[in-house]
Amino acid sequence: MSDDDNRGLGWAHGALTVQRLGAVTDRRSVSLVKPNRPRFTDIEGLAAMVRDGDAFGVGGHHFARLPIALLRAIAGSGVKDLRYVSWAGGLPLELLLEAGAVAEIELCFSSLDIFGLPPRFRAAAENGAIPVRDWTALAMIQALRAAQQNLPSMPFQVPQGSDMLARVPGAVARPDPLAGTDTGFVPPLRLDTFIAHAQRADASGNVEIIGPRALDFAMAGAARQVLVTVEEIVPVGALRRDGRQSVLTRNQVSAIALVPGGAYPASCLPFYVTDYQALSEAFAAKDAALSDKLGLPADGLPERLQKAAKVTAETVLAMPVPAQGSGKATVDEIIAARIAAELDNESFASAGAVSPLANVAYRLAKATHAPDMIIATMSCGHLDIAPSPMVLSLIESLDCETAVAHAGGDDTYSTYYQAGAVTHEIVGAAQVDRHGRVNTIALSKPSGGLIRLPGQGGMADVANMHRDYLLYVPRHSVQSLVDAVEIASSARGLLTPAEREPMGYRTGKSLVFTDLCIFRLDQTSRVLTVVETMPGVTQQQIREATGFEVTFDADCREVPVPSSDTLAVLRNRIDPLGLRRLEFVSAKERGALIAEILAADRAMVERCIAAQSSPAAS
Repeated sequence: MSDDDNRGLGWAHGALTVQRLGAVTDRRSVSLVKPNRPRFTDIEGLAAMVRDGDAFGVGGHHFARLPIALLRAIAGSGVKDLRYVSWAGGLPLELLLEAGAVAEIELCFSSLDIFGLPPRFRAAAENGAIPVRDWTALAMIQALRAAQQNLPSMPFQVPQGSDMLARVPGAVARPDPLAGTDTGFVPPLRLDTFIAHAQRADASGNVEIIGPRALDFAMAGAARQVLVTVEEIVPVGALRRDGRQSVLTRNQVSAIALVPGGAYPASCLPFYVTDYQALSEAFAAKDAALSDKLGLPADGLPERLQKAAKVTAETVLAMPVPAQGSGKATVDEIIAARIAAELDNESFASAGAVSPLANVAYRLAKATHAPDMIIATMSCGHLDIAPSPMVLSLIESLDCETAVAHAGGDDTYSTYYQAGAVTHEIVGAAQVDRHGRVNTIALSKPSGGLIRLPGQGGMADVANMHRDYLLYVPRHSVQSLVDAVEIASSARGLLTPAEREPMGYRTGKSLVFTDLCIFRLDQTSRVLTVVETMPGVTQQQIREATGFEVTFDADCREVPVPSSDTLAVLRNRIDPLGLRRLEFVSAKERGALIAEILAADRAMVERCIAAQSSPAAS
């Protein structure tokens, strides 16, 4: 890394400057101790506490509990030169980029969920206007923990097979001082300011989070100041009366503002669900600033969003669903059913960042032949959910309701991923090479320059930790199946039992699913081999659509078409809106399909609300 690359990686505190990549840190300049009681202020007071040049983190996850109102206030305050540091970019980063408030970006992943890649992030990354540094999720978690615990570094499992160790700022591999095995080490990742939205605070300043915590607790512990907006302020003692909430104690919080609807148009359960229609309109608008399109409506929080948050899984399951017909199985249905067949009652399947296909496959398996399997959604934040129907506006609330437990991304790594407890997490890939290495960071254009992709999230870490390594490429082509990826953002570097067992990992299958075939990563040759072909697809078609020389297993067979019973469950019980289709359409087709899904989603949610409100329901 050059001196120019290093510039700005430190953060100022008073007269002293702390350099994250330096070997020595003056700890007097990085005290994270906060007052015992936060001050209560308004949203403008919180925004005024953010300074130019802050290392700045944002809480929430995807479209859940995002501090949108506070972000809009910060974006409008004129603050400059923020170093944006979060697991995800997404909507918060788009708002700050629009305001010209960001000078540097450090993240693991950036997406607008079903709406695709964030345009401002892509533009900034592709034209080189703002430095972007990609972290693995585990490295970021451990770096935050190092800051939180006043340690000079923290160890983490090396993401073997990928190029990510060299991309994480300051990370190195060194022999463990006790065991002598190669181990990753990362320096502290300290934040000046961390902002979050939560459900409630009590009058003493304790803050309650309901549902998945994402990395909120780790980031709060690593931050000099923590600024929180809440839906409600309740008397002291009220937070003890609930069941599965998490509490950020008052000594971890700097200031709080009461901002009902502060996450809108994102969700804040149990108060309101995500307004996907409002998000769709905001992202499509070209005549107004994104920030202006994301404010609360003049007449307040839409009542339908509040009522939708109260809809129960029992109500949804009792509702008639729009039948998707009885035609032949489509390729998305064939792949979903084939993935589901990989799962059994002993499976622990995690659904990661943005993957309707994985969610459909897992829920299909649990609703049919594997009722005792464990499904974890929201990046393992919802643990052991029921296979509720995938109604877009209700997915989060139904998973939150039916989950046995809620967790944070930091503790799920140490409890499940690093322990090797997760058996499956199928992940979409933009590009896969003949050795099963994945690139989800950037592609070179033939004319020069880059096409920025969302990033690997935590896949570089968990690709080795999961028992089974499952990838899918929705559109098989010579551009997506290549001889060698430019950047190996994740890979199964530990493949054989001899490599995996010393690390405490179980050995399972390594498969790549495409719309033409299924590859297996051979343990001897470490090369992808076709083991199954999609119905009606010839070997010659696969050869012509693949960017490397294809080999076929001697027992290569055709993928079975799902039974009529399986299709009925998939179409009418698990995925009544057909969300799985979003993975298999082109960018040009995506807008029309989203509009169709949103219309069907709204109609179904309105029927659920009516059923929930009926005298029979009460």
